[in-house]
Amino acid sequence: QVHIQVDEEDFYIDLLFYHLKLRCFVVIELKARPFQPEFAGKLNFYLSAIDEQMRHSSDNPTIGILLCKGKSRLVVEYALRGLNKPVGVADWEAQLVETLPEDLAGSLPSIEDLEAELLD
Repeated sequence: QVHIQVDEEDFYIDLLFYHLKLRCFVVIELKARPFQPEFAGKLNFYLSAIDEQMRHSSDNPTIGILLCKGKSRLVVEYALRGLNKPVGVADWEAQLVETLPEDLAGSLPSIEDLEAELLD
């Protein structure tokens, strides 16, 4: 978990990476239950905070990835509609790169790659 502070309140991001090739931060939130619309608001909050507090002017906007224990495609679509930040939502069992925009999919590691890195 990565600690951030906003207006003297403490928050904890599950995983925070910096992608060298994309030149941006990547926030990963892990949820052990099915997607709920409020997850999008929390992830949006984290992306805004990282962009404001940590992002350098030459960096690209922060990417958000939400891994859930299940999801309704329509609920996700409605929850993310109107957000203009790069966000992907995937099931734990799904391949993460299948749910991201094509221009990002080839640049991010697979779930297996992330798991292997975390186990090292």
